[in-house]
Formats: sequence, C-alpha cells, structure tokens
Amino acid sequence: MDTTVANTGTEGKTWGGGNKPLKASYGKMMMWFFIVSDALTFSGFLAAYGFSRFKFIGSWPIADEVFTHIPFFHGSFPMIYVAFMTFVLIMSSVTMVLAVDAGHHMQKSKVTFYMFLTIIGGLIFVGSQAWEWGTFIKGDYGAVQTKGGNILQFGEYVTVDGKEKFKRVAVEDFAKVSTSERVQHERKTGIWFSSESALPMFTVNDVYAGLEAHSNVLVRTQTINEEGEKTVLSREESLKQIKNNGQLYVKGANLKVNEYGTSLFADFFFFITGFHGFHVFSGVVINIIIFFNVILGTYERRGSYEMVEKVGLYWHFVDLVWVFVFTFFYLV
Repeated sequence: MDTTVANTGTEGKTWGGGNKPLKASYGKMMMWFFIVSDALTFSGFLAAYGFSRFKFIGSWPIADEVFTHIPFFHGSFPMIYVAFMTFVLIMSSVTMVLAVDAGHHMQKSKVTFYMFLTIIGGLIFVGSQAWEWGTFIKGDYGAVQTKGGNILQFGEYVTVDGKEKFKRVAVEDFAKVSTSERVQHERKTGIWFSSESALPMFTVNDVYAGLEAHSNVLVRTQTINEEGEKTVLSREESLKQIKNNGQLYVKGANLKVNEYGTSLFADFFFFITGFHGFHVFSGVVINIIIFFNVILGTYERRGSYEMVEKVGLYWHFVDLVWVFVFTFFYLV
C-alpha cells in the first residue's frame, strides 16, 4: 500500500519519470543537449577566429580574392560557388522540414522522397567543400614569403573600362628557372629528425631574375591600405623587397604557408570548415541509415517517425552553423 502511494506521488512530478520533461521524449532531450554542447564548441572556434582576425585586420586575406573558382570554368567568379554551396545546404534543410512534416502525417512515400533529396543536398555540399579544399591547397598565382613571414604577391596594372586595375600575375609566367643544381635537405645531411618534403618550383633568385626582366610586374604586399585594398609597391621597392627580404617561393596553402596571406587564415579555414564538413558528412551517413529504415517500414510499424525528427534537429543545426561559418569566413 505504501509502495503504491509512493509511486503515484512520483508520477505526479515532472522529473519523476511519469511525465515527459518539457513535453519532449528522452531521445529529443538528449539530441538537444548534444546540439547545445556542440554549439558552444563552434562558438569557441569562431570566437578565436574573430579575435585572430581582429589582431591581424590589416593583413588578413580578402575573401573575394581567395574564393573565386567555379568547377569547369576559368576566370574569376568571387563567392559564386560558395553561395551555391550555401543555397544547396539551406534547401536540404527545407526538404528535411518537409520530411519531418510528412512523418507527422504518417506519409511514408513523402518521407522517403524528401529524405532522399536531403541526402543528395548533403552529398553535393560535402563534395563541393572537398573540391574547394583542393583548389585552396593547389593555389593560383604563387607568391614569395619574406623572412618575417609576410606574403608578397605579383601583378600588373591593366586598363579596364577606362580605369586602371591591378591584376594578379602568376609567378610561373615571369620567373626564370635557374640552371644551378639544387640539393634537397635530407636527414642524413642535416637535422636527423627533419627532412624537406619537396623542393619549391622556383628559388627566390629565380623570381627576382624574372621580376627584373619584366618591367611591368610589381609586388603587392599583404597589408591593406585605407581604400581596403592590398598595398602595391613601386618598381624600385618591388625589386628591393624580393632581393633583401624574400626567403621562400610558395604556392597554395597548407598548415605552414599560405600564398593568400597570413598562414593563420589557412589554419582556421582548414580546422573550422573541416570540423563542420565532418558534421555534415556524419549527418549524411545518419540520414542514409534513417532513409533505409523508412523504406523498410521500421517507423511505420512503430507508429511514429520521431527518429526522422531527431536527425532533422541535427541537420538543422549543421545548416545553422554553416550560416555563421559562411558569414565569418566569406562575408565579413
């Protein structure tokens, strides 16, 4: 008798097990806990990126000059492909909403269709991000890194619609390849635990000789002037900078060097977009599993498509995070 009374009292309490906290199932609550903790992680990463950018605000790479590529097309198309990736991911969030709504109405065929579209959108985004990584790593024009770690780029002034505009020039187009023998550093000839992965395509002397032979080519530093553009040096100063301060020819970006500007930008780009890309890839895998369970009628037999709703929460979260990543890296 006492046990029955005790149990009745427990069921009347919100956290006693008889009622659903906040009218949500245990699975939904756990998903929300995960989302909140993951949101704090991403917030920390983006805050660190913001502080670093503010510290190097005068030399941070300009996004419109970095992300200018479209697959199978040559030329400069600033931010267009990144905007396409963002649109695809947002639309996949819309199809997920429709899948969840169809699940509430127990419409198996519609849930299957909209889940399929969501998976396709996620795969397009992950593939596009992998392609963007490859393009970022490969690089475009090449540059020279100074002894202080700054980046010197190259270009020339051209007239476009009656106005002079600075146009980037690839180092390969003007550098003179040296005929002198170059020796790659190996462990047996230097520090025993360190070896050089590959010799750069050009030496600084090759770049200087080519620059000297092409009077139209100028050096542009990574410092941003009052007009919001990178500072272009005079012909004399260009030659002086390469001769006195040039240390290494670099092309593309990795965790050590970055032809677009400060290497810290590349570090944050790889880490944050890679971390988000891993979340999207994980979401695609989970969606595929749920998709086949829908086809097999698992949730139809359970009488509830709540599992679709739970993975939908995760999918909306990774979409929302990308909006912030997109804003921080590409727009601001």
